[in-house]
Amino acid sequence: MSTSVLSAAASPDFQASRDYCRQVTQQQARNFYYGLRLLPEPAKSSMFALYAWMRRADDLADDSADLPLAQRRELLNQFRALTHAAIAGQALPAMESPAWPGWAAFTQCVHRHAIPPALFDDMIDGQQQDLEFHQPEKDADLQQYCYRVAGVVGVASIHIWGFTGGAETVALAVDRGIAFQLTNILRDVKEDAGRSRIYFPQQQMLRCGVSGDDLTGGKATEGFQALMQHHIEFAERLFVRSAPLDQRITPGNVAALTAMTAIYHGILRKIARHPKQVLRGRVRLGAVAKTWIALRCRSAGK
Repeated sequence: MSTSVLSAAASPDFQASRDYCRQVTQQQARNFYYGLRLLPEPAKSSMFALYAWMRRADDLADDSADLPLAQRRELLNQFRALTHAAIAGQALPAMESPAWPGWAAFTQCVHRHAIPPALFDDMIDGQQQDLEFHQPEKDADLQQYCYRVAGVVGVASIHIWGFTGGAETVALAVDRGIAFQLTNILRDVKEDAGRSRIYFPQQQMLRCGVSGDDLTGGKATEGFQALMQHHIEFAERLFVRSAPLDQRITPGNVAALTAMTAIYHGILRKIARHPKQVLRGRVRLGAVAKTWIALRCRSAGK
């Protein structure tokens, strides 16, 4: 890490930025926070900064829904420019009013762990894709979307945690991130359909004889069961295929990964037992169950 970044880390502004990112993560990362709090420093604060940056990008896409599409697109383009400037150590252009408080912590995170800057462009591309949403046509389109919004997050995370195995481990992190995102999509079927967002590929829906009206109307047809099973099985394969990832992460940081994985895998398995429940509302693991998972993973990691 450069001398300028190190000196900035000692400033009151940096401490305020780091505290801000921690608060955002604690308040917004309902599933991730149970795992992230198991991390030692500096990985914990770095993951808080990464999450807060992702939350900011997501909010720019979602919370500006009352603005014209062109203006919402411009907000994300400005955020991309600010991200480039922050990573390059340049003075941030006056595009935000007020300025986002997380920049100092985010910049230190990127430099401390040598996170490839291109990952952040991929993440913003995912938000742009969500902003101008089109239902995926085929499975490959859904996988590309999941890569942009979650697979690259997995790659950024392993740079923070430390890993061995090079490109092969990066591919495992992509698989794990996509498995998480597919679980989110299956969990949120009713909520997303109510917002006219159907993430199931058109080809699969046609093959199973399922319409958008079936989803918004909560019709648990045999075709819907088949559609769900197809995606549940794919997500399960990704969890299995990415299992070696846990052995390639720096040992002190493994508990966080195993806890987050157990929570998401637990949600997927809960969905798999009764797929039609997603038509009634979001499927969750309770706070007690998530706390128990985190405690168990912490004990296993000692």
